[in-house]
Amino acid sequence: MKAWRLHHPGGPEAFVLEDLPRPTPTASQVLIEVRAFGLNRSEWFTRVGDSPTVQLPRVLGIECVGTVVSAPGGQFTAGQHVCAMMGGMGRAFDGSYAEYTCVPVASVFPVATTLPWEVLGALPEMLQTVHGSLQTGLGVQAGETLLIRGGTSSIGLATLAMAKQSGLRVVSTSRNHSKAAMLRAAGADDVVVDDGHIAAAIQARYPGGVDRVLELIGTKTLLDSLQCVRAGGVVCMTGILGGEWELAAFRPMGHIPTGVRLTSYSGGALDISVAQLQRYISLVESGELAIRRGPTWSFDQLPAAHAAMDGNSADGKMVVVC
Repeated sequence: MKAWRLHHPGGPEAFVLEDLPRPTPTASQVLIEVRAFGLNRSEWFTRVGDSPTVQLPRVLGIECVGTVVSAPGGQFTAGQHVCAMMGGMGRAFDGSYAEYTCVPVASVFPVATTLPWEVLGALPEMLQTVHGSLQTGLGVQAGETLLIRGGTSSIGLATLAMAKQSGLRVVSTSRNHSKAAMLRAAGADDVVVDDGHIAAAIQARYPGGVDRVLELIGTKTLLDSLQCVRAGGVVCMTGILGGEWELAAFRPMGHIPTGVRLTSYSGGALDISVAQLQRYISLVESGELAIRRGPTWSFDQLPAAHAAMDGNSADGKMVVVC
C-alpha cells in the first residue's frame, strides 16, 4: 500500500510517500480501507517536532473514514462504512495517512450516512473533540453564554455550530477584523477581536463575566480567559493553537478568580458513543448542523495540505481524499 511516512521533524517536504506492507489485523483490530481523513493540529505538532512521545518513523493520522476490509473478531462486516479515531492512531502505531490502516476495535464506529467521503472525513475527530469539550469539559446548559477563544479554527467553528444547535449564546473571537463577518454568518451572537487581552472588553459587555470559555489558543491566553468568567463559571483548555504548552509562572490563588473553575479536555474515542456520533452525523446530513469545511486535497497532495496548515489559511476543517 501507499503511505506517507514521517522519518524526522521538518516542513511539509519531510513526508515521504512509500510502499509499505498492508497491515494484518488481529481479533481485536479492524483493517480499514481509508477513503478520507481530516487534518489535525496534533499531526502538525508531530511533524514540526513538538510530540516527543511519538517515535519516528511513523505514518501519522489520528482519524479516518472508510470501509471495513476485515475484522477477524467479527465486530464488523466487510464493506461496512466506519469512522475511526484516536486510541493511538498515528502516534503509538501507524495511522491514516495511508491507503489502509489497522485500528483497535474500540476506536472504530459504524456509521449510516449518504454523505460523500470528503464531507464525512471532516467529522469524526472534530465532533468527538467538540462534544467532549462542551459536555465533559464545560458541562454546558442551554441558555448559557459561551466564549470561544480561537473561534476561526476548525474546532472553533465546529463548536460554534454545535453550541448554537444546543441553545447557547456564543461569543467568538478572531485576531483578524476581516473574519468577524464570517463568524457572524456562521452563527456567532457576538464577535470580539482578540489581541490576547480581552477580559476587560468581555466584562464590559457581559457584567460579571460569561458562563463558559472554551480555550483553544492555550497558555498564551489562558490567564486572560480566567478573567472573562463569572463566579461558578468554567474555563476548559482544549487547544494549543498558540503553540505554548506551559505557563512560565502560575499562581493559582492569584490567577484563578474566586469561584471560577479551570479544567481541560484531551479525551478520546471512548468519550462519545456510537449513538451520539451517529446523531451528529445525521444532523449534518439533514442540514440541521452546519460544519464549515476548508479545502479538500487528494492523497498525493498531502504535503501541500500541510503547507496550508503552516499558513493557517483553511477557515475550516481540511480533508484529504484517498
